[in-house]
Amino acid sequence: MGTPPPLPLPLAGRTVAVTRAETQLGAARQLFERAGARVIDLPALVIGPPDHWGPLDDALAELDQFHWIVFSSANGVDAVEQRLLRQGTCLARRPRQVRLAAVGRKTAQSLEALGAPADFVPPAFVADSLIEHFPVSGWGQRLLLPRVQSGGRTLLAEAFAAAGARVVEVAAYETRCPAGLPTGALQALERRGLDAITFSSGKTVDHTAQLLAGSFGEAWMQQLDGVQVISIGPQTSQRCRERLGRVDGEAEPHDLEGLVAACSRALRVRP
Repeated sequence: MGTPPPLPLPLAGRTVAVTRAETQLGAARQLFERAGARVIDLPALVIGPPDHWGPLDDALAELDQFHWIVFSSANGVDAVEQRLLRQGTCLARRPRQVRLAAVGRKTAQSLEALGAPADFVPPAFVADSLIEHFPVSGWGQRLLLPRVQSGGRTLLAEAFAAAGARVVEVAAYETRCPAGLPTGALQALERRGLDAITFSSGKTVDHTAQLLAGSFGEAWMQQLDGVQVISIGPQTSQRCRERLGRVDGEAEPHDLEGLVAACSRALRVRP
């Protein structure tokens, strides 16, 4: 018997826009292209420093007074590591009693790459799961939460504080909106050439809406008619409903692999 023909790639012949930070488009592009998609880069975030480093630097100078650092993004990991290096240390050489928690596979991988593997990763890649499954009681714990300067969720800080923890929440980076749409994305939208658009955070939704409005005016939402809106998780889905009026698919698990799978499912039922 001959070798059976290979199964068709799930996104073969489909064009998918990916709205991540410009520096983070590579990994998403690889996964979507591996599934057969033509990828349109639509960078919706510019990652940079917070307005002031002082609060983060002050907290890191007193790192021996904390029990946990809770990271909700790889960007937070990178920022903390860079600021620790300026102080002559790093996450791998942090005080022995300081443990690390990471929300999400990419965040955990970033810590692993620095030789500082996470002590705890929740079973689901969302903040709510971290709170539910946290391995110790929050009572009496001192937690450092490095996060995005604006638009980040305060749920973690509020929940841990309610459990009796002393929480220090500091800006470690900021995500801003790019100046405009790149030519390739603009042309794909003008030609109605997209099958799906994917969002990896609430801010990518907000900034994409802002970029579309800047390019197409008040009727910008019409550019997404017939385009499947795919979200990475519950909070991003909620933002899609608020800003775009709908969400057509949600990743499960809430990571890039799940985003590709959700996109494939949504387009499978569409001719």
